[in-house]
Amino acid sequence: MDNRGITFGYGFLSQESSFDVQFSLIEYDGSHSYFRAYLVGLLNTILVSVIGIIFATVIGVVVGIARLSNNYLIERTAAVYVEFFRNIPLLLQIFFWYFAALRALPLPQDADPMFGVFFLTIKGLFVPAFIWNNLDIFVYSIIAAIISIIFVRYYAKKKQENEGKQTPVLLISVGLLTILPLLSFLFGGSSFIVEIPVLNQLSQNSYNYTGGLGLPPELIALALALSLYTATFIAECVRAGVQGVGKGQKEAAASIGLTPNQVLKLVIMPQALRIIIPPTTNQYLNLTKNSSLAAAIAYPDLVLVFAGTALMQTGRAIEIVSITMLTYLSLSITISIFMNWYNKKIAIKEK
Repeated sequence: MDNRGITFGYGFLSQESSFDVQFSLIEYDGSHSYFRAYLVGLLNTILVSVIGIIFATVIGVVVGIARLSNNYLIERTAAVYVEFFRNIPLLLQIFFWYFAALRALPLPQDADPMFGVFFLTIKGLFVPAFIWNNLDIFVYSIIAAIISIIFVRYYAKKKQENEGKQTPVLLISVGLLTILPLLSFLFGGSSFIVEIPVLNQLSQNSYNYTGGLGLPPELIALALALSLYTATFIAECVRAGVQGVGKGQKEAAASIGLTPNQVLKLVIMPQALRIIIPPTTNQYLNLTKNSSLAAAIAYPDLVLVFAGTALMQTGRAIEIVSITMLTYLSLSITISIFMNWYNKKIAIKEK
């Protein structure tokens, strides 16, 4: 680098970026710094990763249990889903959702509303947005509800260990998450208004929705592909975990009068989780890293915004690539630490 006259340093992060990003969770334009552009890409990467992990987990658990169903149609449908989606390369699935499925959607001026306020068009999904007044009070009520739920879970666990009695933790948790925020509206002065998307003519032949919340098609396509692809592997993890529980455990639970749902919830899943969690952690890591394929459809994630546009403008290859690599490493380690903690927490402790 010295022989070629290449300088090294991270001072460029404070320089003006001079490029725009089509989708950002924070305020950003070309007058902001390269560090701000890095934050935009990082938040967009985290957003699609979180959405993908949530939907992949839900779909994976449902499909994994469906594969063990005694109903032939349900079992075969789940098996076809797994074999179809896991054997097609992820990049091709991203291309399918973006260039084929979403491109077949109507233009904004031709879109029919769903439930009167949702609009799915070729330019994205537009939904109502909540504009809050006294948001702090509402956030405090949510935090208070979460803390209360933690105490309720602790109390229920101790009661079950000492007295063998179960407490309806789920119902109490839903009640706390509903009642406390409601009280913030009734007595705390917290309020909000709902902003509905409205179709406007931008130019002679161009229409789009303004107001509300708009999700770009790139985000929708990427989240769909990541979720459906990763869910197939999570489904197999769930199936292996459930089948890893001895048949005698299920028969013993049924012999004392437990319903099939109770057997699954109270006997099978607590034991199956110790088999399910470790390989599922790997799938979460793969999903987070696979989100870097977003650059193929121009979704402004960390790779496209920072390791793409910013790199081309500054020429700081070593600095930018090292920051990008360290960021993905940090995200992966964070997920690993959390999942390992959860795995130890739910592990069956032998005495």
